[in-house]
Amino acid sequence: MTSKILLVDDEDSICNMVKLHFQTEGYLVYTALDSEEAFKALSNKPDLILLDINMPEVDGLEFCKKIRNYIDCPIIFLTSRMTEQDKVVGLQAGGDDYITKPFSLAELTARVEAHLRRERRARHSDMKLCGELFIDYAGRCVYGNEQMIPFSKKEFDIIEFLSINAGQVFDRETIYERLWGYDAEGSSDILREHIRRIRAKLAQVTKKNYIETVWGCGYKWIR
Repeated sequence: MTSKILLVDDEDSICNMVKLHFQTEGYLVYTALDSEEAFKALSNKPDLILLDINMPEVDGLEFCKKIRNYIDCPIIFLTSRMTEQDKVVGLQAGGDDYITKPFSLAELTARVEAHLRRERRARHSDMKLCGELFIDYAGRCVYGNEQMIPFSKKEFDIIEFLSINAGQVFDRETIYERLWGYDAEGSSDILREHIRRIRAKLAQVTKKNYIETVWGCGYKWIR
């Protein structure tokens, strides 16, 4: 499968050079000159993002912070900043790596390939077979009888948490705090509705009830 790269840089010359290079290497490359174009390009679901830090209006660091909760792919910063603190700030913003300008295309390619290999290994090992269900944790997908079952982000979070800890009983408050956070507004009652929806979707493709209610205690994922 062809890997997709999103290149975000406000310098046309760099965009054109890097795009041509990676296209020659067999990649599918999307480009954006600013954060607005980059937000739109995210719909292409890139496998890796090359992100310039020094952009007008919304810089690369701020852009990374805004998308990190929704985008799991590796992000490599392109930067002319050289201090150790700049590098730390970039990694804390959600970046996975950085390369300083001017850079060689050989080094950039090596870093891109290393991150993509790591992602492929993670996806390969980050899977679980549960009876009739196949859970792809990295891809955040659940399959039953060879068809994908659509779950919302929070529904999948619940499935992921319970199935990874299969057989262990968790009370509603614990699950709510783990997935919504200690400071979240609302109550654990919302968890009951999410689990009802999960069960209804699973029931459409499998006869097994994977989430068992342990009365007076909470919920557990059946092995």
